[in-house]
Amino acid sequence: MMLIRSFVAPSGIEGVGVFAAETIKTGDLIWKLDTKFDRLVDASQMKEFPPHMQEFMTRYAYPLHDQPETLVLEADNGRFMNHSKNPNSDFKEIVVGYATRDIQKGEEILCDYSEFDPSHELLPSLLPLMAKKEPVLA
Repeated sequence: MMLIRSFVAPSGIEGVGVFAAETIKTGDLIWKLDTKFDRLVDASQMKEFPPHMQEFMTRYAYPLHDQPETLVLEADNGRFMNHSKNPNSDFKEIVVGYATRDIQKGEEILCDYSEFDPSHELLPSLLPLMAKKEPVLA
């Protein structure tokens, strides 16, 4: 669950992204897994979903850190957070995310997907874009 005000808007990285709707300070807690809010889905149920929902889940869900057979689907803007090799957030603790530097109002919030999903592979359509559009973060 996002713990800061955010909005979804077009991203130079991929489609849409999550942007700060307020200034965020270094070290601020910006996200926390909240199973009362975020949806947990048994991965075995994926085959029961229609193809378009399987695609949706493949794109937006990820394995729960200590229960890989359970997928996390964030119910808010968090699911639109884009990947960066130089993120402005830290999800190494997996169930929480912090700002690693000040994030200005209107700036895209980025994370490193491998911090909470080590098996994650970027979708093939994103690979050329990531090589060209990797953001430079000060």
